[in-house]
Amino acid sequence: MFMTESVYASATVQPDSLYQAFAAVSGILKNNLVEEGDLIKNGDPLIQIINSAPELNADNARLNLNLAEENYKGSAAILTALEDEIQAAQLSLMNDSINYFRQKRLWEQQIGSQVQFENKKLAYELSQNKFRLAKNRYDRTQKELSTQWQQARNSYETAKTNAEDFTVTSKINGKVYALFKQPGEIVTTMEPLAALGSKDVFIIELLVDEVDIVKISPGLQVLVTLDAYKNSVFEASIHKIYPRKDERSQTFKVEGIFKDPPKTLYPGLAGEGNIIIAEKENVLTLPKSYLINGNQVRTRDGIVQLKIGLQSLDQVEVLEGIDEKTAILKPEE
Repeated sequence: MFMTESVYASATVQPDSLYQAFAAVSGILKNNLVEEGDLIKNGDPLIQIINSAPELNADNARLNLNLAEENYKGSAAILTALEDEIQAAQLSLMNDSINYFRQKRLWEQQIGSQVQFENKKLAYELSQNKFRLAKNRYDRTQKELSTQWQQARNSYETAKTNAEDFTVTSKINGKVYALFKQPGEIVTTMEPLAALGSKDVFIIELLVDEVDIVKISPGLQVLVTLDAYKNSVFEASIHKIYPRKDERSQTFKVEGIFKDPPKTLYPGLAGEGNIIIAEKENVLTLPKSYLINGNQVRTRDGIVQLKIGLQSLDQVEVLEGIDEKTAILKPEE
């Protein structure tokens, strides 16, 4: 006889990449921008939350950024006036330099007066200081305007991000499966607003008892029956085993993937799964109802100890203790 040993698991169909979308801020739900069943792409807006302050802050930050950029880079920038001052100071310095060195040569030839020489020298030194101050003022102003421009840009990016927090967007390409809030309702960061997942790829969530989880490994075959498809059995394989036990149900979650899925699937379809952990041909089997204390049977010669092998829901494999000719008596109830 051919015998299969399997592990039973309750099964629930869910879309792949299923997740719940939350708001990053609290407020009032202004509008659901999508409907249940809509197909969405990564980054698409889903839900708009009311709060005008972030939008106003972002607009003010944008205006400040434009002003700072105009001051730093624009044609009418403050730096342009300072550049003109530097050019004027440079021209004045060149003129005073020529006059000073000309007067210096004359003075060395004992031509002219000392007063004239001292005046030319003083004018030259003043022009040098004026030129240096103009350059220093330009460098300082340029640094200040650059800093103000960078700060304004950072403020604008921060304000824009804060404003974007009031629009919940999709993180995947997929489908909207549920919307949990309606316009006018209060939104908090602790409550989900929508459920999103893959539009055509579904997985099977299997709950395996903790006593059986050690028998499960990726790649094992699963036979799945769904309540929505009463007379059909679907093949699947184990894809992923979650290592954390659910303390309430004392089960582990295991994911399976359909080999040939049904044509129509919906989130939450329930059923059962049998995970095939061993198969053997030409085995001696016995109904479990004939067992006493899990590994004994009653024969005409008395109680016999058995060595048990594979087990299914209602059959066990007998390795030692009896053979196919042994007459087995059903235990008294």
